[in-house]
Amino acid sequence: MKVSKFDFESAEMTLSWDEKLVGNIIQGSLHGGVTATVLDSIGGLVAVGNFLGREKGQSPDYLKKCISRMGTIDLRIDYLLPGKGEMFTATARVIRAGKRVTVCRMEMHNDQNKCIALGTGTYLWSK
Repeated sequence: MKVSKFDFESAEMTLSWDEKLVGNIIQGSLHGGVTATVLDSIGGLVAVGNFLGREKGQSPDYLKKCISRMGTIDLRIDYLLPGKGEMFTATARVIRAGKRVTVCRMEMHNDQNKCIALGTGTYLWSK
């Protein structure tokens, strides 16, 4: 996985096909668990970025403490198409950011720009 874009409101990550990531040997498609992991990772990344953007001026120790306690509290993945392709791009954006909870919307597209999965992730941190 490689992060290609990252700011306080959105992020993008790419993943190259690898036969070790296959879920369906007959179809040669990406494993659903890989898809979910990538979407959770990009959603969590943008949630952290959003948190850092809102907590400007805080000490590095405070930020480390909060981020180390951050976690996924809900994750929904909708698989739309088999994960076929040589390259996959996952994007995420913040839908809502509250005091302790951030909700993100994620998408994964293949190299033909077909959306293969959608996700919604809810992330919580403790201060």
